[in-house]
Amino acid sequence: MKEYKQEPYTVPLWIYKALQVLRPVERLTVSEWAAKYRILPDGNAIPGPWNNSITPYLVDIMDAFSDDMIEEIIFVKPTQVGGTSCMENMLGSLIAQDPAPTMAVYPSDDLAERTTESKLEPMVQSCKVLADKYRKSDSKKLSLKFTDMTVYLTGANSPADLASTNIRYLFLDEVDKFPGASKKEADPVSLARERTKTFFNRKIFMASTPTLKTGHIWKAKEAADIEKHYFVPCPHCGKFIELKFGCLKWPSKDDVPENTDRAERTVYVCQECGSIITDHDKGKMLRAGRWQAVRQKSSTPRSVAFWLNTLYSPFTRFSDIAREFMRSKGDPDLMHNFKNSWLAEPWEELRIRTSPSLVMDRQTDVPEWELPSWTKLITGGIDVQKDCLYWVIRAWGDYMTSQLIACGKVQTMEEIEPIMNTEFTLPGGDTAMVNLTLMDSGDRTDEVYEFYYHNSDWMLPCKGTTTMTSHYRLSIINKAGSKATGMTLVLVDGGKYKDLIAARMRKTNGQGSWMVFDGIDDEYAEQVTAEHKLTVRSNGRDVERWVKKTTHADNHYLDCEVYAAAAADVMGVRSLYPDESGTAQPKQITPPSTSSEENWISENEEWI
Repeated sequence: MKEYKQEPYTVPLWIYKALQVLRPVERLTVSEWAAKYRILPDGNAIPGPWNNSITPYLVDIMDAFSDDMIEEIIFVKPTQVGGTSCMENMLGSLIAQDPAPTMAVYPSDDLAERTTESKLEPMVQSCKVLADKYRKSDSKKLSLKFTDMTVYLTGANSPADLASTNIRYLFLDEVDKFPGASKKEADPVSLARERTKTFFNRKIFMASTPTLKTGHIWKAKEAADIEKHYFVPCPHCGKFIELKFGCLKWPSKDDVPENTDRAERTVYVCQECGSIITDHDKGKMLRAGRWQAVRQKSSTPRSVAFWLNTLYSPFTRFSDIAREFMRSKGDPDLMHNFKNSWLAEPWEELRIRTSPSLVMDRQTDVPEWELPSWTKLITGGIDVQKDCLYWVIRAWGDYMTSQLIACGKVQTMEEIEPIMNTEFTLPGGDTAMVNLTLMDSGDRTDEVYEFYYHNSDWMLPCKGTTTMTSHYRLSIINKAGSKATGMTLVLVDGGKYKDLIAARMRKTNGQGSWMVFDGIDDEYAEQVTAEHKLTVRSNGRDVERWVKKTTHADNHYLDCEVYAAAAADVMGVRSLYPDESGTAQPKQITPPSTSSEENWISENEEWI
């Protein structure tokens, strides 16, 4: 019997193509997709197929985009670490695997257009799975069309575009270069976020080099549910370490011959074992590295922040970093760029610093509630809080020599009245009282004005402002319905008085010094030094500001001292010299007449 032979069946091409529709969509993480499909065009540092081993620290950042539990990814980065390619891989992966309306926001429309031409279109054209879906003829510079989705590109300077389209995927690139918010519109980041509200499975990726602590990227990092840093194993001790600029070492000028390139001898010294790490070790260390949480406030984080500096870049040598630092040192503008673009840290230049120990050094042998023999003027300062009042009393003498007499905290305004009307006895037997007290009216304003109306013989209300050339200015209360309307209000530039306090605090005890009574407590010392003065970048220029050293630090006694110093100014403390004798008498305070020039102060000040 003849053996029957089965002929192979060939599926017609049209059936094969039709069946492809039923094929499940490939589900790869972003890093897996990039390794399989991404081709870096010419012009990149390393053109050709994407290789995760070159920048291994990007793997977890990319794959966070594939994590259904993560809604927002924040990447605080320097230059030259692959941040742009990371975002492009996320974009390519979602176009290929999970298409949905997408928006990418850049600092300006011009930059968005250039990015389309130089980055995004070349990426699409070089990747077959993307090129097959790309509808070039239907696309525009700021609108890339694909078979099943659209990628919208816009500049942060176009608020109308930010608010016009509902999107699932949002990419925000270099957010710290976005223009600031106007009075009529929300800031660009908030506007863009609003576009994602209709999607429960939205994804937001935000990346930037930082500028200031108040910038978008740093605030987003601080607000994230979890913050991660990249740790790598030391090739000598095996302990996982975070690469820090302070561990870079190079020889001093005295240790090398003249004209030697000291930067070329830069090495990294392990902070755990003290061993030398070179650029040759870095590649292996990076591949063995891992992201570790350094701060976490939720067990199920929805937002994750990644922070990285240039020391991790495979494209940058340790010597390059040292050379840039040496070039930048001494030039504020260059140093600003180094800190932002190389260290991925916000710019803050410390101008004035005080410390609790400095306050403790200013103690004298005069106990609390007693006046120094040189006293000619006594003033008080009160900081009003929602549930309490902090206060200080300070004695003043020749050349603005001063000493803290007493300080404390009370719950009600009624309790403060007898304190500020205490009768003091001078060493010679004469008596003296507080000549003038300034009370902060920025909080509980109506209550303070009512209190002032009944106690105008010993106190004046004050508000802080930064718009004056002088230290203080007398003005008029202009508040409808208040009994105090028409009475005197003191406008105080708190920054100027903090400068004065800090300068005199650094003087050794004696003439012209700022002193405290014997036995001052730690709380006062901490509060009165809770701020430091920094040079920060604001609206394209460097400005100096007093800011809290830590976010939640109490600075109430510092504010009290500002008001006490301003009260002394109002009373003429700068005119006290040794040829005068006796206790100073209150200077006649004549309120200015009401004018249109003065009316601006009432409601729109930037109060302390």
